[in-house]
Amino acid sequence: MAASAVPGYSPGFKKPPAMLRLKRKRLRRSEPGAAPPPCGEAPPVPSAPARRNPFSSLDNAPRAAGTPQPRERSRRPPPPPPAGGSPSAAPFWQLLESVCEDKPARRAEPSERTDILALTDDLHLPVAVPEVPSSPRHEFPADWSIKTRLLFMSSQPFTWAEHLKAQEEAQGFAQHCRATETNLPQSIQEPKLSTELRCAFQQSLVYWLHPSLPWLQLFPRIGADRKIVGKASPWSQDEALQQVLMSDWSVSFTSLYNLLKAKLCPYFYVCTYQFTVLFRAAGLAGSDVITAVISPTTRGLREAMRNEGIEFSLPLVEESRTRKQKNSEANLGTEVANSLEVGEEPAPSDDDDESFSWLEEMGVQDKVKKPDAISIKLRKEKHEVQMDHKPESLALVKGTNTFTLLNFLINCKSLVAVAGPQAGLPPTLLSPVAFRGGTMQTLKARSINAKARVHLAYEDIFSLEVVGPIMPHSLHALTTLLKAAQRGAFSAVLYTHEPTAVFNADLGTASPALNKETVRKDLTACGLHPETLDQLSQCPTLGKSSIRFLEMKDYAYTWKS
Repeated sequence: MAASAVPGYSPGFKKPPAMLRLKRKRLRRSEPGAAPPPCGEAPPVPSAPARRNPFSSLDNAPRAAGTPQPRERSRRPPPPPPAGGSPSAAPFWQLLESVCEDKPARRAEPSERTDILALTDDLHLPVAVPEVPSSPRHEFPADWSIKTRLLFMSSQPFTWAEHLKAQEEAQGFAQHCRATETNLPQSIQEPKLSTELRCAFQQSLVYWLHPSLPWLQLFPRIGADRKIVGKASPWSQDEALQQVLMSDWSVSFTSLYNLLKAKLCPYFYVCTYQFTVLFRAAGLAGSDVITAVISPTTRGLREAMRNEGIEFSLPLVEESRTRKQKNSEANLGTEVANSLEVGEEPAPSDDDDESFSWLEEMGVQDKVKKPDAISIKLRKEKHEVQMDHKPESLALVKGTNTFTLLNFLINCKSLVAVAGPQAGLPPTLLSPVAFRGGTMQTLKARSINAKARVHLAYEDIFSLEVVGPIMPHSLHALTTLLKAAQRGAFSAVLYTHEPTAVFNADLGTASPALNKETVRKDLTACGLHPETLDQLSQCPTLGKSSIRFLEMKDYAYTWKS
């Protein structure tokens, strides 16, 4: 009875959410003709927007029209507390907003209108071009990475690359097989009427591949599961067929290595589903011995190579270690001098980890579990494990060890995937010259004509697209042809197979005894044009990057990597 006399008492005991709903309804009803608040009471609070999901992102939460952006709201000062009252008198959702605003600032998001359009345009950009170009030169550096696509652009049409006649196509294949040198003039006045140019263009598109399965895209192999899944692969569940494919692959691989050793093949690639190997003949990349570069590698692969007696080095790791040592020599000397003055003992080396005599001195040798040899080894190789699958894990094999590597790869069980779309499929062999079991393939080329608006008029823009596994010799041959056909003015965007970009790193294999004449004499029968051979014999200078943009003006190259 007494309870009913208490003002504001609710016998139904409404829960807080229900009270909030009632309060919002009252506020909405009182908005049209709101009377001024009595003296001493808090002013009425405007209607609040729909309750935000507390688990949603502040930037992605739906907002009503007129609701400020989170950043705008954060810039505004919080509303003052009601006059004559405590801050607790304010609605609690305002307190919630102030708490949410105290969260750390997130990364910048694109605005809803202008930046989204810019972001959409960025998705269609082929590659991010650096701002600093090189100085003009008559030759661009060797790029040992494999390109997947080239897009040449010029103010002159590419009609000379369209609709080759059957005789021109056949002549181009014959010139490739016979390694015929084609020397074009500096400028061709009528490229479309030049049979020599069109035959040389066909010659530059040829490469050799093993295995050849027309219904499968065999390059690239790293990250290619989505392109291969769903395609017919009768060998995946047939061990006998897998053995036949691997036996045939081993014969082709051995044939390529023998050609390389005899200096009849300049280089070739072995592309597996996990890593890529580049074999280079003696005389290329500044080395006077055969070299093999493997990237990326893992600790398991490196350990297996050591167990097989393959001597290799990690040049990028050693380079980084040497650089750190040089930078810290002065600081280290200062620290050692200070520690000797104070009388401190030098820090124990990694070799001291195997000695646990200090446990015996403390009398706890039986209570403390000693780490086994494997744990100690893993601790020492922690930095080596951390670089797995990274460009820094590149391994270099030189000289006679490349033959041991050949046998290791032939017998390596992990060379072929045991599950997934690539299960049982041998690695892809790519070569610029013919070899046993290899299949002649050609890069796909097409010319595209378009109009671009410049100021108030439209100008013709001509482009030539080349798609496929584009190796270094093909890139050089195509640019040589375009120099003559496009009158020394064109540009190109290059799309790189990223795992192979690290092949451009300087591995410290330069031999001072090598010169241009010696290399030309030794590799005269390797199937490459002498100018291409001169370029590939130079030491790599691009580091762990590759050429992304190439431009020629007045017969001089500039490039961006």
